[in-house]
Amino acid sequence: MKLKGKKAIVTGGSRGIGRAIVLELAASGCDVVFTYHSSVESANEVEKKSEELGVKILGFQADASMFADAEKTVNFTLEKLGGLDILVNNAGITKDNLLIRMSEDDFDKVISANLKGVFNYTKASLKQMIGQRFGRIINISSVVAIIGNPGQANYVASKSGIIGFTKSTAKELASRNITVNAVAPGYISTDMTGKLNDKQKEAIINMIPLKRIGLPEDVARVVTFLVSEDAGYITGQVISVDGGMAM
Repeated sequence: MKLKGKKAIVTGGSRGIGRAIVLELAASGCDVVFTYHSSVESANEVEKKSEELGVKILGFQADASMFADAEKTVNFTLEKLGGLDILVNNAGITKDNLLIRMSEDDFDKVISANLKGVFNYTKASLKQMIGQRFGRIINISSVVAIIGNPGQANYVASKSGIIGFTKSTAKELASRNITVNAVAPGYISTDMTGKLNDKQKEAIINMIPLKRIGLPEDVARVVTFLVSEDAGYITGQVISVDGGMAM
């Protein structure tokens, strides 16, 4: 129960990596508000884990690309949980295509949700964190931000931007005892990778030194470490959770 008494926001927490992060934080004693965009049924299932884990787990419907929604999420968290110590910026979308076929709208939507969403929630959380002189912010980037990926120029640009944003804000906020780090997952078993056929999965596994696709829990455990007191002297870093793919 390393996080007992702490209060967190996790964006995009109803499915996949986000859901695993919510449950791992909660299992460590943390009360959590998580956002979701449209998956109401999945959000309800996550909320039901509250009684089992003995902490508060509350869903809040919000659009990561809207700053007003970020402010509403923070206000909801302060009202329902009584504080805010941890922010995990996980929400993201993909709209993949080769650049020559990619529409301006698909580029803008991915940048807005994935990169501006990190700005929105970080900015909305800062008044509380600076006032209490404590905060832990984790931004979920991606291995493709480091190595690139054809057909994902918009997604890679957004996730690379998150790394730059992480390093800049880490330098700004260190004097306030707020750490900011990024986690860069590799290929993780989620709904997205579940759509791959056996041949595609085999090709991916061959690129990974550990010879397996990762689990959402692999990412969640690293996030939980980074927001704990054990990681109090770590800031501005990018931790890859990719089975050795981007050495």
